[in-house]
Amino acid sequence: MQPQLQPSSSPSVTGSDWRVWWQLTRPHTLTAAFAPVLLGTALAIETSGIHWGLFLAMLIASLLIQAATNMFNEYYDYVRGLDNENSIGIGGAIVRHGIKPKTVLNLAFSLYGISVLLGVYICMNSSWWVAAVGVISLAAGYLYTGGPLPIAYTPFGELVAGFFMGVLIILISFYIQTGTITETSVLVSVPSFLLVGAILLANNIRDLDGDKEFGRKTLAILLGRKGAIRLLAGMFIISYGWVIGLIITGVVSPWLALVALSIPKAIKATKGFIGKSNPLQMMPAMAATAQTNTIFGFLLSIGIFIGLI
Repeated sequence: MQPQLQPSSSPSVTGSDWRVWWQLTRPHTLTAAFAPVLLGTALAIETSGIHWGLFLAMLIASLLIQAATNMFNEYYDYVRGLDNENSIGIGGAIVRHGIKPKTVLNLAFSLYGISVLLGVYICMNSSWWVAAVGVISLAAGYLYTGGPLPIAYTPFGELVAGFFMGVLIILISFYIQTGTITETSVLVSVPSFLLVGAILLANNIRDLDGDKEFGRKTLAILLGRKGAIRLLAGMFIISYGWVIGLIITGVVSPWLALVALSIPKAIKATKGFIGKSNPLQMMPAMAATAQTNTIFGFLLSIGIFIGLI
């Protein structure tokens, strides 16, 4: 299919249609940026306390980068002909509401620009080494769906997303508060790596048939639907087992066992994919996967807070 140059004949929106612009950010994904910042900051309390300005700057910058990445996804999937009015799980600003593709792209770069300004503030109050990591993170966000070989079209999407949106955000949030990286901060970031990757895997399970048609080589396609669902379940199991291991070895407080309260969501997410191939039918499972990551991260942070009392 040839790339489309103009949006479909859907009615255009006006500036007052704020819900369209909000949906363009794909708000259900934004907690994947919020939870790691909270967790990294919670880990820092015992070492240094909290610099609230740095916390807020890191939080807003992470949310903006996540929203911009979603907009790059919206733009490049459109111009490559992957998205249409019936596509599931997209913002739909271009194909359903007539927003010009260039407007979406420019908005994404604008959000990047604001995040850079916030990054300057963070560096001025911590270390300029953070700038180098930030530039790499911005490039990864763009190249996830942009560039000649988008990461999202390869088997490495889950790995890249898990590292940058899970591990790296936690470690940067911890570093800007404490000025160091500890073994504990790295170990605690592992479940976040797995659960953020699980969100992308769930997305690719849902989109497996359409992605295969357009020549993508995602991990879900390589493993097959059943294999990908088994991997998703395994990622959940390892995440909970990892926390149990950290508690048993005395690395973290037993209060972190609170994450067990999110297990029903993980079970719902896994079962929600079994025996289904219609993308719309799999949306609840996709949502449950994202909710598992969010609730897990919040409970982990709460456990850290309580453990310090």
